Amino acid sequence: MARRIPPRHQNKPKVRLKVKIKKEDTVKIIAGRDRGKTGRVLQVDAVKGKVLIEGMGLVKRHTRPNPQKQIKGGIAERESPIAISNVMVMTAGGVATRVGYRVEGNHTVRVAKKGGETLDKK
Repeated sequence: MARRIPPRHQNKPKVRLKVKIKKEDTVKIIAGRDRGKTGRVLQVDAVKGKVLIEGMGLVKRHTRPNPQKQIKGGIAERESPIAISNVMVMTAGGVATRVGYRVEGNHTVRVAKKGGETLDKK
């Protein structure tokens, strides 16, 4: 029989992290087995604190064939999420940097800490 969950733990709100990395950013991996490589961000998960980077963090996935969904079986490689703390945003000049914010006119833009370059495309 399943154990009863106390009420104080039943509906804990998901904490959304303040993420300074956006989809389509170019990032450099600074920790892990892909350290030193660069890639494009495909997806950002602010609740889990993870990013999916194109061609990085590849894992082998065993899939069972399913003819109804046109899925061939076998071993496929796909990207796995990497912790946000293990990546740094790259500037247009190819420098890995931290991200700050600056107010320009009516909106806030992301700015590279090294060099002060604006990271958001207009």
